[in-house]
Amino acid sequence: MKKKDLKFVFWGTPDVASETLEILKENKYLPSLIVTSPDRPQGRKMLVTPSPVKIWAEKNKILYIQPEILNKEVWDVLRTLGGSGDNGKRKSRALDFCGEQNIPDLFIVVAYGKILPEEILNFPKLGSVNLHYSLLPKYRGASPVESAILHGDEETGITIQKMEFKMDSGPIIAQEKVKILPNEKASELRARLIKIGGDLLVKVLPEYIEKKITPIEQNETFATHCKKIKKEDGLLDLNADGIINYNKFRAYSTWPRTFFFKEGKRIIITDAKLENGEFKILKIIPEGGKDIDYKV
Repeated sequence: MKKKDLKFVFWGTPDVASETLEILKENKYLPSLIVTSPDRPQGRKMLVTPSPVKIWAEKNKILYIQPEILNKEVWDVLRTLGGSGDNGKRKSRALDFCGEQNIPDLFIVVAYGKILPEEILNFPKLGSVNLHYSLLPKYRGASPVESAILHGDEETGITIQKMEFKMDSGPIIAQEKVKILPNEKASELRARLIKIGGDLLVKVLPEYIEKKITPIEQNETFATHCKKIKKEDGLLDLNADGIINYNKFRAYSTWPRTFFFKEGKRIIITDAKLENGEFKILKIIPEGGKDIDYKV
């Protein structure tokens, strides 16, 4: 099967997904359809904002849909989208694409944000594949990059898995190990992993499509899980071990950021270092203030 003949649907929402789409595009893989989350209120002013993947889809003139509720009826919903309205022409294309005689070859899922029902995962001819930013079965879940740094790991990696209904538990199609640099923050590590992961995906797709790869089952004995990060997770105990605090600062430097309270006010740490095992704060933003040097 040639690249131009591969009919795949891409599922994704944030920057990590749109950047992966760009890598696929650079290598002549273009999705027939994109599924992304609905526009959501964001920022302090809570302005309704499209996802990075929707922005990418519109820029590249790729058909997209934004279902609010994702269940086994999603394809039935798509088949009814040929009605009237400003997007009637685009919706008609969705109707044609999802016809019973036009089943896609593959789903590629990168940080979509919702759990796909089993009926949807198994809909394509070749199933669904997912790009995950850890060496599965380690760090299944929502925050693998942050978790690797938080736990002081010296390496992490990329896993491409054939998806099953149980989260991040599917058989492994390919993996690549990546060293974590001593002072690397989560945002910096993620940027490297996106590029490495996109390149790995492009590398293995031809063999996977031709069924030359036999996915390897994960060893459940070694499975670990990581949670969705909450704002309160950034709270630091300044009396805790220096390495623990530094790893937490690196893991949460972008969001939710690390902070402590002084005289009832939240103090955000914007720069810090580890020196002789001691966590040293360099810059802070006091609540309602500006970035300043930290003084004990």
